Amino acid sequence: MSNHRHVFREFRFFALAAIAVAGAPGVTRAQDSLTGSGQVWPTRTVQIVVPFTPGTGADILSRALGPRLAERWKVAVVTDNRPGATGNIGAEVVSKAPPDGHTVLLTATSFGMTPALYRNLPFDPVTSFRPVAIIATGGVGLVVHPQLPVKSAREFIQLAKRRPGELLYSSPGNGGPQHLTMELLKLETGINIVHVPYKGLAGAITDVMAGHVQAMVSALQTAAPYVRNGRLRMLAVMMAERSPAFPDVPTMKELGVANLEVYTWYGMFAPAGAPAQSVARFNADLNALLKQVEIRELLGNQGMNAAGGPPERLGNLVKSELTRWSGVVDRAKIRAD
Repeated sequence: MSNHRHVFREFRFFALAAIAVAGAPGVTRAQDSLTGSGQVWPTRTVQIVVPFTPGTGADILSRALGPRLAERWKVAVVTDNRPGATGNIGAEVVSKAPPDGHTVLLTATSFGMTPALYRNLPFDPVTSFRPVAIIATGGVGLVVHPQLPVKSAREFIQLAKRRPGELLYSSPGNGGPQHLTMELLKLETGINIVHVPYKGLAGAITDVMAGHVQAMVSALQTAAPYVRNGRLRMLAVMMAERSPAFPDVPTMKELGVANLEVYTWYGMFAPAGAPAQSVARFNADLNALLKQVEIRELLGNQGMNAAGGPPERLGNLVKSELTRWSGVVDRAKIRAD
């Protein structure tokens, strides 16, 4: 997932939240996939469950892709926001949905992280779902309050070492990517800064800008407008290469911390047992959309890089993420609330 070359810009297309409604059924049978009952899929409304609030990356992707999928399938495709518990509430809903391909999950990086911390979830991220496709990826960076007396990640690390246990960092909740990525940073650099979990992204990033906490890890597309208007300072990106949007900001690898490549990702899952034919068609249509110039530009405007590929690519990603972040949880001795 390296060599992500895309420009991160401000959120600009909330107007894409229109929900497509069914049209006339005009798809030939040769183009269709079948459900387990032998009926042509999809036979009714397809529900995309997004386990986060409106306006988040997964929500924006769902509302951008949904109308275009509806045009192809001649059925309605709707977004159903089920936020809470760092994405686990919506994931549970889909894991228990009828496995007919009409209810799917569009989730994000936390899907491969929170199970490392919460070992007794009501679903298994591998066995309870059938991967459909990776939709997009993005980068993350270390941001701080602009009045913190540091100009680089190296200075931040030095300050934290001089003041162990005094600096605070925020996250939208325990077990999420912002939390575990910062814990990985602590492990790799030997610093001691204190985690302050919030109940969502808005409070976490707002309190960094207000100076109530000093730092956080953020998706680049989330932080970009605040960095540009001076309310946040970005010290480093956790990518293989510098971001074109922040060419003057070094990577952690340049600072000698090679194990700090972390990317956000967004993927689509169906419940385990969903018909192979419906998953295959879903995957093929998503890949076709992700190749369109218009879609790639829309994703680029959100600081995302179109991904795609076979379902196995997403399945392998989840397995590798679970292994990596379980190791971080164990090494850092992180415990669930």
